[in-house]
Amino acid sequence: MQVGDKIPEIFGVDQDGKEIKASDYRGRKIILYTYPKANTPGCTAEACSLQAHKEELAAAGYAIVGVSKDRVELQKKFADKQGLDFPLIADTETTLLQTIGAWGEKVNYGRRTLGILRTTYLVNEEGIVEKIFTPKEIKTKIHAEQILDYINK
Repeated sequence: MQVGDKIPEIFGVDQDGKEIKASDYRGRKIILYTYPKANTPGCTAEACSLQAHKEELAAAGYAIVGVSKDRVELQKKFADKQGLDFPLIADTETTLLQTIGAWGEKVNYGRRTLGILRTTYLVNEEGIVEKIFTPKEIKTKIHAEQILDYINK
């Protein structure tokens, strides 16, 4: 997925078992972010950063949607434990992750594996990607501030 592309209509099922679609956000902007694994330090820091700045992001017109390969039950535990009140998509088959380009080869401690590439897509009211934060750009502890800096420039 690149800037200018339209996001897919079907995101998947969230931590509450509800199907989430792009059209659910018609007329609103979306922060669609992907993370490797719930309840790990980096993913927790990123999710908590977004939650802590949720009101500021909402004031700028953005809703937050997270996506990982974790099962619904794990997403639910993650949301409950961290107090996250935005959808966390359980993309266990990696359908959405592959479609948006957030699934691929990565190197971890010199070992090549396939997995989730931590990526954030800022999507406009028409469902068009306006900005992509790549894995190298994202600083998990301050990711919401990075997004706000971009939005407010």
